[in-house]
Amino acid sequence: MPAIQKLYNACKVSLSANGPVSEDALEKVRALLEKIKPSDVGLEQEAQLARGWKASALGRNGSLHSLPPIKYLHLHECESFSMGIFCMPPSSVIPLHNHPGMTVLSKLLYGTLHVKSFDWVDVPGTSDQSQARPAKLIKNGEMRAPCEPTTLYPASGGNIHFFKATTPCAIFDILSPPYSAVDGRDCTYFRESPRGDLPGTLELEGGTVTEVTWLEEFQLPDDFVIRRGQYKGRPIKI
Repeated sequence: MPAIQKLYNACKVSLSANGPVSEDALEKVRALLEKIKPSDVGLEQEAQLARGWKASALGRNGSLHSLPPIKYLHLHECESFSMGIFCMPPSSVIPLHNHPGMTVLSKLLYGTLHVKSFDWVDVPGTSDQSQARPAKLIKNGEMRAPCEPTTLYPASGGNIHFFKATTPCAIFDILSPPYSAVDGRDCTYFRESPRGDLPGTLELEGGTVTEVTWLEEFQLPDDFVIRRGQYKGRPIKI
C-alpha cells in the first residue's frame, strides 16, 4: 500500500471533528507522516532542485521577482481533518497566523525553513481580539529536512507560527479539525505590536512570565497570494 494511502487511512480513524481521538491515535498519524518522502507525493524533482540550490540562483542582484508564488497542493479535506502541502520558493513568507482549536502535524519534506512560533499567555482581561495580546516565544530557529514532524496543539506547542523559506521547501500539513469560519476556526494573521508601552514581564497567579511578546491582528497585504497547485502524487482512495 502506498505510504500516502496508509497516512490517509490512519487519519480517517485517528482524527475526528473534535480533533485527535487520543494521544496514541495522534502518535500513529505522526509516525506515518514521518515516513513520507517527497517521492510519495510527486515532489522528488522539486526536492532534488532544492538539494542543489545555491543562493546565487536568485541572480546577481538577489531579485525575487522571477520566483513563483507559494503554492498549496490540496490532498483531502473533510470535517475531521485536512491534508495539504505548501510549496515555498526561497525568501517567501507565510506571516504569523493561528490555528484556533486545532491540532496540527507538520513535516518539512525538503529544504530549509525558518520558523518562529508563539503560544498565548492566559491573562484575565486580554480576550478582546482587537487589542494586543501577550504571547510567549516557543521556537525561533531553522528547520532543515530531513527532520521529525512537529505537533502544535490548540493551546501549546507554538499554535501561532511564521514561516520564511531559506531555500525552496515544502511543508506537509495535517490539520484536525480543519479551518472552518462557520465553526469559529477562522485563520487570523498577527504581527508583533509596535507599541512601546506594553510590559515585557507579567506577574500571574502561576508565577512570572518573562520575555513576553505582544501580538496584534493585522490585515494581509493585497499582494500576499497563495495559489492552488496541482497534486501530482499517488491518488488517495477515499
